[in-house]
Amino acid sequence: MKEKVIFLVDMQSFYASVEKVKNNEYKDKPLVVAGDPKRRSGIILAACPLAKKFGIKTAETLWEAQKKCPELIIVKPHMQTYIDVSIAITQIMEQFTDLVEIFSVDEQFLDVTGSQKLFGNEYEIAKKVQQKIMGDTGIYARVGIGKNKILAKMACDNFAKKNKNGIYKLDESNMDELWKLPIGNMFGVGRKMEKHLQGMGIFTIGQLAKFPIEALKKRWGVNGEVLWQTANGIDYSPVKPNTHSGQKAIGHNMTLPRDYSDIREIKTVLLELSTEVARRCRVKGYMGLTVSCGIRGADFSNPTGFHRQQTLTIPTNYDLDIFNAAYNLLLKFWDREPIRSLGVSIGNLQTSDNYQIDLFDNYLDREKLNSALDAIWDKYGRTAIYRASSLTKAGQASERARKIGGHYK
Repeated sequence: MKEKVIFLVDMQSFYASVEKVKNNEYKDKPLVVAGDPKRRSGIILAACPLAKKFGIKTAETLWEAQKKCPELIIVKPHMQTYIDVSIAITQIMEQFTDLVEIFSVDEQFLDVTGSQKLFGNEYEIAKKVQQKIMGDTGIYARVGIGKNKILAKMACDNFAKKNKNGIYKLDESNMDELWKLPIGNMFGVGRKMEKHLQGMGIFTIGQLAKFPIEALKKRWGVNGEVLWQTANGIDYSPVKPNTHSGQKAIGHNMTLPRDYSDIREIKTVLLELSTEVARRCRVKGYMGLTVSCGIRGADFSNPTGFHRQQTLTIPTNYDLDIFNAAYNLLLKFWDREPIRSLGVSIGNLQTSDNYQIDLFDNYLDREKLNSALDAIWDKYGRTAIYRASSLTKAGQASERARKIGGHYK
């Protein structure tokens, strides 16, 4: 059986690169894309290579970055533009193979095993992909190559990004290069897991690869086996073009512009989030049975909050059903300390075209109301109609309507 050839194609400093393509004046200047510091979201989302030379890193605060580079160009994110460019890049990938799996807005897996007769060997295809993306979008792409997705991902993250040509293949012949790296460099190992592994005397990826698998399974179960397999470059998951089509839950989370401690203000935002979750359920043709509510406290030095869920008696995509369950969870588990963020989601999804109704419920009337609201929103936009509570100083509905993924369109 022919060995598979998998790519992980990553766009260099994606948001920053898109901004530089949009405005040629930024071409040779250090640039970052960052949230609005006035709304407590002044975090670096992307930094161009020139900015990184000053030591600026993704996720650090804007004021820290400005101390390192006073002449830094700061651009607010334009999420709709980034999504449009990402879609265009996916369409470019699909010219080389029909097996394209979106991993994130700036990363995509490709299975080019069957494309080599048309486009050349793996390195030739990688170069053509780079050139096509650069020619059509102006974005520089790096390509990790492996016989599976794990190897391709770690090849890209640890080696291709540092290579002059932006291409690197990871296989049995050079696994030693991967195994030399600190355990924190391995895909799937966050800071917390890194500390756990170091506490077991595992400081490199190679040490994890040679660690007894049974000991890892005893401590973390199936996750321990996954860690061991990752360190050894083992991955059986195929590249699946429709990997995101089957949705398990629909939710919405937001960071508040200030600390909220008044239950009435929190209730306002909770209702807005419930309304949005319900609307998205209807748009996707789903109803849900399990409502989840979570909050995060405002004090980072003393983390507080909760994430709890409640199962309803019948599935729903009606906002007040979702809100009432979420509000009950809030009243029961909130410690009354100021909060920084909150979220609502609904899971145990099923299609909305076939459901059982409660004979003692007025669901058909609510369905008519939902249809009327959806028709207005579809025609006139999300700010065409909303509850009066959203007009108070606590309301965020109008502000959120201007954003995608928490950032301005």
